[in-house]
Amino acid sequence: MKFMFDMFPVLLFYIAYKFSGDNFFIATAVIIPASFLQVGLYWRKHRRVETMHVVVLGLVVIFGGLTLILHDAEFLKWKVSIVNWLFGAAFLISQFIGDKCLVERMLATSISVPKPVWLRLNTGWGVFSLAMGFLNLYVFKHFDDATWVNFKVYGLIGLTIVFVVLQAFYLARHIDPEEPEQEAREE
Repeated sequence: MKFMFDMFPVLLFYIAYKFSGDNFFIATAVIIPASFLQVGLYWRKHRRVETMHVVVLGLVVIFGGLTLILHDAEFLKWKVSIVNWLFGAAFLISQFIGDKCLVERMLATSISVPKPVWLRLNTGWGVFSLAMGFLNLYVFKHFDDATWVNFKVYGLIGLTIVFVVLQAFYLARHIDPEEPEQEAREE
């Protein structure tokens, strides 16, 4: 369910694009308020905001605004690469800051794996995010708007799902089933 909520603005962008007869600018005009709505709904439910939502909102406003003002679709297309590069950099840099890398901070309350596994997962997410940014750049520079929109919705999301499934198989080999039970007994 969280995945659908995270994809809410993108899905509205896609729906607006298709129902407007492939009008990139109408779709852009939809994704901006949809991103504000996403952050607002999350705030209303949890009384906090997620960093990812705020970063994406800021970039959607900046690059979506430039797309509408300058009537140039390339600005919003750049946003996808920049978001991926920022997250890729965050994953990779987090390995050198603090006790835990970013993936470990996000998942350690749910699963327990050895430190080297966390670092490999974190590096994987970093490299994957950087690669998705470059793949997006390639697609929007070499294909038309309709192809890019379909790639954004089906290609990037599909590749991410495949990556998460592969990561789950990798994690399953390394999860320590005893540790969560020990923690439960100690409480």
